Amino acid sequence: MLRQQLNDMLKDAMRAKEERKVSTIRLINAALKDRDIQARSKGNTDGISDDEILGLLQSMVKQRRDSIEAYSKGGRPDLAQQESEEISCIEAFLPSQLSDDEADAAIDEAIGKSEADSIKDMGKVMGYLKEHYAGRMDFSKAAGTVKAKLGA
Repeated sequence: MLRQQLNDMLKDAMRAKEERKVSTIRLINAALKDRDIQARSKGNTDGISDDEILGLLQSMVKQRRDSIEAYSKGGRPDLAQQESEEISCIEAFLPSQLSDDEADAAIDEAIGKSEADSIKDMGKVMGYLKEHYAGRMDFSKAAGTVKAKLGA
């Protein structure tokens, strides 16, 4: 489904001559093709799943946020603006993100469902979150919250 959405949006962007959107979607497709090739070497001939695509998109957004910070510190607002525009394009393919309260409730649910009671169970909790909230949660931020709740 996401692959078709990417292809449709690429065609629309090309027709509308939206250069930034076209280049960003092409970057996404290139990264997707790389992941598909890696999956083939592991015996997956169908390519990566939609959940894995969402993870890829999230990592692309994170990379661009890091770049924006670096460009801002380096006095390159033009490049920071370009990265910001790419983030907007990538986020169009991601489901809406959970609010802080919703993420907190999801973490509590994951801790309960995985019967976690110490920091040693953090992997179970994070696995549950990634399985049920892929693309809808910032897992690096969630990891800190989980660690705080299990360590307390």
